[in-house]
Amino acid sequence: MQRLNIARFIQKKLLLCILIMGETVYLGMGSNLGDRLENIRRAVDLCRTSIGVLLESSAIYETTPWGFDCDRNFYNSVIRMRSTLEPEEILNRIKDIENLFGRRKTRSGYEPRVIDIDILLYGTRVINSPGLTIPHKHLPYRKFVLVPLQTLAPGFVHPLSGKTIRELLEACPDRGIVTPVAAI
Repeated sequence: MQRLNIARFIQKKLLLCILIMGETVYLGMGSNLGDRLENIRRAVDLCRTSIGVLLESSAIYETTPWGFDCDRNFYNSVIRMRSTLEPEEILNRIKDIENLFGRRKTRSGYEPRVIDIDILLYGTRVINSPGLTIPHKHLPYRKFVLVPLQTLAPGFVHPLSGKTIRELLEACPDRGIVTPVAAI
């Protein structure tokens, strides 16, 4: 019993450290193959165990494909986390999670997928390296990302455009359909 109490104490202290010292990270998730709802929920659980503390999640939305033609709609969601990991390490862990789902990029461009996880925002940091762009370069143009993101952070100011998420959504040229279907 004593060991269990010590373990819980350590776990609570670790959680507190992440909340105090971590950075707020927004991740976007999408799935249009298999059990889309279960894929999103499982991906959220895996992010929670490998990336940081889950603070909040949007609803899951059914959305029309963006950037390519496809017969099956996507399910999309956004989560807000706190993490002490650097963006590059988060990206590595995201790739590991996608690989657990059997995701293999077979071509350049957009294609159906069991799971896709993108780093949308990492605090107010701006990164533009060959393997990582933060904020996500397509964020202002994707209604399927902006709708769930604005439920979590409507007043967050995009570090490059200077516009809030709400303003980006209002100006978004994407006319795709975004319909809430479930909670995470």
